[in-house]
Amino acid sequence: MGIKCMVVDDEPLAIKVLEKYIKKVPDLELVATFDNPITAAHFLQNTAIDLLFLDIQMPEVTGIDFIKNTSIQPKVILTTAYREYALEGYELDIIDYLLKPIPFIRFYKALNKYKALSVDVQSTDNKPSEIDNTSNHIFVNSNKRMIRIEFNSILFIDSIKDYIRIHTTSDTIITKGKISTFVERLPSKFLRIHRSYIINTGKIASLTSKDVVLLGGIEIPIGTSYKEIIKLIKN
Repeated sequence: MGIKCMVVDDEPLAIKVLEKYIKKVPDLELVATFDNPITAAHFLQNTAIDLLFLDIQMPEVTGIDFIKNTSIQPKVILTTAYREYALEGYELDIIDYLLKPIPFIRFYKALNKYKALSVDVQSTDNKPSEIDNTSNHIFVNSNKRMIRIEFNSILFIDSIKDYIRIHTTSDTIITKGKISTFVERLPSKFLRIHRSYIINTGKIASLTSKDVVLLGGIEIPIGTSYKEIIKLIKN
């Protein structure tokens, strides 16, 4: 299931930029956009939204007032042209603060913060998962054993039907699971660049003009829907 997003901004151009960015990320779903925060607040009363991109400087109701006075509220990423609002925004427990004009790489990093927070909440609320996300390693269930894998040892990860293979500098570990779920439990240096591949950007040997990434002597293809993400790697 995709991450349901909403954009609230009184500037049409700003809405168009975020619409474009959201469409570039395969697991995001744009549910609605609004140029009026009051209308947006009414919409939230009846529609479930996971992530809200919210402008601060708007007529009638500012983004800060919107957060303080809206009872039903998704997680928020603030967008604004004014840096001075950053501190007040963070005090309201927002996910991130994006300064306009917003580069795609900055948008994507903010999205990764949201995903990391969502994984932390799920691990607290639900029963223990077979993948334990920590600061420098994970545990995966393979052949009825829980195997510890250091993040820095992972080159890339690929999927085969209902299983994923974790390719490290010394071994390949196979575990049952979906690659879409697994990527959400990894640090931001891991990027999904294909429906079947996740790479460790710290292990990239080279990028080629053939839309592939070279890791450990192996060429990893970049999927059509993930072309824009290559900009994150180059930066």
